[in-house]
Amino acid sequence: MTAVLGAHVHAPDFSDAELADLNRQFETAPAEAVIEWAVEQFHPFICLAASMTDAVLIDLAVRVEPSLEVVFIDTGYHFPETLETVERVRRHYGLNLRVLTVAPQPVELWQKDPVHCCSAAKVEQLDRALQGKLAWMSGLRRAEAATRATAPIVVRDLRGLVKVNPIATWTDQDVSGYIADHDIPVNPLLSQGYPSIGCRPCTKPVSDGEDPRSGRWAGLDKTECGLHL
Repeated sequence: MTAVLGAHVHAPDFSDAELADLNRQFETAPAEAVIEWAVEQFHPFICLAASMTDAVLIDLAVRVEPSLEVVFIDTGYHFPETLETVERVRRHYGLNLRVLTVAPQPVELWQKDPVHCCSAAKVEQLDRALQGKLAWMSGLRRAEAATRATAPIVVRDLRGLVKVNPIATWTDQDVSGYIADHDIPVNPLLSQGYPSIGCRPCTKPVSDGEDPRSGRWAGLDKTECGLHL
């Protein structure tokens, strides 16, 4: 169990080989078991980064640890529906929610430099959210895009922190089934042709049969915001 002694954080020091072994073990484990492991090892020095497309991972995680910190990055460019979903989810679960905001820019960053906008708006704020943390969780899933097809369940990220993707193996059907079975709050844009929801200027609806993430950064040579690299 993680503990604090003075100003120093003491936590399990997993080698890359141990993380790889855990990743193999978790391949057939339920998401709840992965979350329980992460909480046991790292809480309270762990958080969950949420996009507020739906609250599936939040629901799973707070069943294990209600006090878990949930992080949402408000870039200043989100759809009103997304911000409404943030508040609805916060109230529904009584979340320990931390909202990080991006300072307004003299010229809107997405117009000035759309390729690097996410780095400045999202990645910088996530770095801030993860200061003092040992691990973090995300709702990344392999089924979301070809670029995510090999996403690990547990891995060391570029910061040296342990990143946990408890629902990496879930299919779209797994997600929709869980939402229906547990009455999970979802972003209303999901039913309006937005299967992948990011910032308003860079997210467009997609047609049936199209890649779910094809509406993100349409026309740009970009497939990820940088949070999951």
